[in-house]
Amino acid sequence: MPSWKPAFLRLLEEAAVPGAAAALVEANRTDFVNGGVRGGSAAAPVDEFTVFDAASLSKPVFAHVVLQLVDRGQLGLDTRVEECLPGYLRGDDRSKSITVRHLLSHSGGLPNWRNADYPLRTWFQPGERFSYSGEGYLYLQRVIESVTGESLEALVTRLVLEPLSMERTSFIWRPRFDDNRARLHDAFGMPALGNKPAEANAAWSLQTCTADYARFLRAVLAGSRLGSETSRLWLSPQVEVKHPGIQWLEPSAEDLATGVAWGLGWGLEPGAGTFFHWGDNGPFTAFTLAKPQEGRAFVVFTNAASGMSIMPELLASMFPGDHPSLRWLGYVANDAPVRRLFRAALLHGVEATWPEMQRSELTPAELRWIVQGLNARGLERESSWLRVRSTSAPGHSP
Repeated sequence: MPSWKPAFLRLLEEAAVPGAAAALVEANRTDFVNGGVRGGSAAAPVDEFTVFDAASLSKPVFAHVVLQLVDRGQLGLDTRVEECLPGYLRGDDRSKSITVRHLLSHSGGLPNWRNADYPLRTWFQPGERFSYSGEGYLYLQRVIESVTGESLEALVTRLVLEPLSMERTSFIWRPRFDDNRARLHDAFGMPALGNKPAEANAAWSLQTCTADYARFLRAVLAGSRLGSETSRLWLSPQVEVKHPGIQWLEPSAEDLATGVAWGLGWGLEPGAGTFFHWGDNGPFTAFTLAKPQEGRAFVVFTNAASGMSIMPELLASMFPGDHPSLRWLGYVANDAPVRRLFRAALLHGVEATWPEMQRSELTPAELRWIVQGLNARGLERESSWLRVRSTSAPGHSP
């Protein structure tokens, strides 16, 4: 049994993650550790073939497709995408300088996702800085579909899935996944609504299992199906991340040293010699990290919104040392006071835990989160008691 399995199972229980599947890839073996259940009406266990939403772990798989097309001469890293797909961003002269390299490294100046506050346009000069962008990956998807005349699903099947024998993976939902699929859960482990993507989206729609994604990670470590220079570049810093949080469209007063950079599809921790990516579709969360010098990689898929909280402790058992990516992402860790005190309230009662909540100086938002969690567990009296106390406490407002 892998030495990290007990910690993995304990963390799932503490963080209210009903089910998760993990894999540790090393030179001559892959260890799979599964915990909990898929969810839904049947308490079927998770295994390495259980299909999860990969969320943004889709992006490196898509990047692998793009880089193979670069190696084949069908486009270049510094090809201006406007030349391949004219008119995608109409009336935006600055967008004419966006390249394939910019979109892969999240430096094209586009928002993560368009909305009323951030419509789809360039918000800074392409190449000027990093700002994470799902829109950029969708744009590049449209570009390669235009250049090749093939759909993303056809391209990824031909260039990645079939060569790597990834038989339970697709950018669109397949009926064959129904026999072993994970169901969604919220941050408190309660069932949540989801969907089955009918249209491929390079940024988030990948459906996969740990057995398949472990094969992909092994291929990344080996540089499979890429030229040596292309393989080197996609794990080399293209842009330094100098701000907290994933989106940075507005200029800021000063740069920060985050310890994070971005390659051509992967996040990088240059000081640690690692590459990483995370996935968060809400009720599905995932994380992967690898150290090429050691030939080791790790991936975990979870079926709950609280899944990212377990990553700091889980990674510490396999990849000791500092991981600035986790600080930069800013998820609340499983051992943070708010999560620890929520578990204490479930175990001992909220009234008994209230004095420690006061000493810990939880913020109003953190107290509201605990109230929501108590409600989710059906503890309405407890949640009402805490709501009254928290809104009347000094420094707190309803």
